[in-house]
Order: sequence, then C-alpha cells, then structure tokens
Amino acid sequence: MRLSNNLMYQSSINKILDGQQGVANAQERVNTGQKYLTTSEAPADISQAMLYSNKIQTNEQYTKNINQLNGRLETEESVLQSINTNIQQAQELALQAGNGAYTKDDLKSIASELSGIQQTLANLMNTRSEDGKFIFSGYQDSTQPYQFDSTLGEYTYNGDQGIHQITIAEGVSIKSSDNGFDTFEKTAARLDVESNTANVSGSVTAASVYVDGQTEFDKFHQANYNADPTASATANTYNVVITAGATATDPDQYEIQHDGVSLSPPVIGDITGEPIDFAGMKIEFEGTAPGQLDFSLEKPEKENVLNTLQALITGLNDGTLEGDDFQQVLADGVVQLQNASEQVVFTQASLGGRMNALDRVTDSNAALDIQNQSNRSSLIEVDMAAAISELTKQETALQASQATFGRLSNLSLFDYI
Repeated sequence: MRLSNNLMYQSSINKILDGQQGVANAQERVNTGQKYLTTSEAPADISQAMLYSNKIQTNEQYTKNINQLNGRLETEESVLQSINTNIQQAQELALQAGNGAYTKDDLKSIASELSGIQQTLANLMNTRSEDGKFIFSGYQDSTQPYQFDSTLGEYTYNGDQGIHQITIAEGVSIKSSDNGFDTFEKTAARLDVESNTANVSGSVTAASVYVDGQTEFDKFHQANYNADPTASATANTYNVVITAGATATDPDQYEIQHDGVSLSPPVIGDITGEPIDFAGMKIEFEGTAPGQLDFSLEKPEKENVLNTLQALITGLNDGTLEGDDFQQVLADGVVQLQNASEQVVFTQASLGGRMNALDRVTDSNAALDIQNQSNRSSLIEVDMAAAISELTKQETALQASQATFGRLSNLSLFDYI
C-alpha cells in the first residue's frame, strides 16, 4: 500500500484536531464541573438531574416562605406577650381598686392608668406586619381590626375569621397569623344573673340578687343554664317563694324553685333576716310573707378586653356606685381580664406549637435539600480528580500528536540514501 505525503499529513492533522477537541472538552468539564457537555451524551441522567433541579428550586422557595413565616410568627409572639403583660397590669389595678380605703379621687387615678393601658392594647391589637397588613384582621388585612364606635360607646372588631397560611413544604401549610375574632372576641364574659334587681310579687316589695361566690356560681350556671333556643322564655328563671311559718312563733320560710318547680333535692330554709345564700348568690328582699321574687341566669356572652376596660373605667369614674353595685363592676373587670389573659396565653401556646413545627420542617427541608443536591451531583457533576486526570491525558496525547507530526513533516527520501 502506497502512502502519499498528503495522506500522511491529513492523518496527522486529524489526530491533532481530535486531540485539541479532546483537550477542549476536558478543559470545559474542569471549568464547568459538568460531567456531560450535551444532552445527547446521557439523556436519562440529565433528565433525572433536571427533576432534582426542580426539587431544589422548589425547596429554595420553601426556604424563603419559612423565613417570611418565621418573621411573622416572631412579630406576633412579641405582640401577644406585650398584650398579656398589659392585661395583667390592668387586672392588678382592678384588684387594687377594691381597696375600701380608696377615695373617689384614688379610683379616678386608677381609671386614668387603665385608660393608658387600654390605648396601648388598642395599638397592639392593631399591629401591622412588615408589609403593612394588619395581623389580627383575618382576610380583611387592609382594614384596621379595632376601632372605637362612638355611637355604641364600645370597640368593635372589623376583621373576619379568615386565617392566612404559608406553604413551607410539600403538603405542609402553617398559619402565618391569628385573627382578632379567635384571639380577642372569644373571651368569656363573667357569668352573672340578668339583673341584680329581682322581680317581686305578693307581699315582697323589693329584692336584689348579687353573685358573691363566683366559683360556686360558675359551676351552678354551667350545670343548669338552658341554652336550647326553643326553650321557654322562663327556662332559666329561678323563684324564691316566701311562705309564713306554721305558727305565729315559727319563722317564715323560703323555697328556691326553678321555673315554678321545686328543686331536687328541695332547697328550703328559714328567714332569719340575713341574706339567703344560694349557689354563690346573695339574695336579699324586703317585705313579708307570702310573696315571691324571681331572677334569671344571664346568657353566657363574649367580650373583648378593650370593652371590658371601657366598662371598668366608666365604673371607676362613676362616683355614685357603691356597695354591691361597685363590687359587681370590679368583679366583671377582674374575671374578664383573667379570661382575656387566658385566651391570649392559649393563642401563644398555639403559636409556640407552630414555631416548633416550623423548626422541624426547616430541618427536614435542609436534609432533603442536601439529599437532592447529592443525587443531582452524582448524575451530572464531574469528579474533579478524574476530570483533571482526563485533561492531563488529553494534553499528553495532543503533545505526542504534535511532536509526531513535526518529525513526519521533516522526512525526506534523502534521509534513507
């Protein structure tokens, strides 16, 4: 077989070009860290790697969501802590106001302090998030949740019961805030009778009923209040029936009845001139037997802390309230402030649970991200030691081809003569 000079030159040049291409490809793999330079080299691996890339990008968005959620929860936690601290301060002042030695001016001074706390609470309950949205307004987060209605003389909630959520992992969403309805409007008002002035008949001319044993009364109310909307209008009415003694020397007697029916067991006692104590209530009347007085259990209500303070402030500034009527104002305030504090603490506990869940999901997402990165790396990222070794091999081969071509190009027939 005859080899022409052109054929030898072309063969050598092709080898040099192949070597240069090999060096270039090896260099690019080292520079980019990519195992494959084109999809056609490993379609299956590259396709699988793209799926991992999508998961990594999704996880990055989850991380952004987590950071945003963490900031909002920390803001709410700080606000709720401040709210609870102010409620407790108000409760201490309400208890302090029960000091019988205080003058009317002292009570007005306490009312002034409570007004300052009320304004602070209103500001806290109207807190905005970092994006300017009201955090306690539910879905109506562009609407200020609490405003004073001068017509009603009370604070009204203007948000809704919506709950914002942020997705922090696949299938995992966590509340990013709490609406004011759940946090402040579900506070139970103090259980009481409908009116401290009882309805009288017969020879009973006046009567009053005051709750002075709140714990005992609460148990009685919770066990006996009829909340059925179809019940009769007198389903929660109790009667104190006064009857004359069997003889002129026997004391008059009373019997407590429920809507005209004797209790089981019957509640009967002698009239001694002292108030009648029943289920945490102090019952007093004027007149003689026979007669009757009627009172009803008040329907359980809810009251937000701002209106509780408003009623307490009004009562402390009212110089005409005395005795049992004044104590009822203080009792309303103390009990409802305690209930408000417990409701805030309940929300704080829920918030803490969410923050713990957020920490767990953060750790889980971080572990998942590491696994996805590792899986993608094993598919398409180059082993740098192997890539450098390959580059060295390609460079050596290219140098050999170039050296061979140089010697071949200098060959002449005269070299063999």
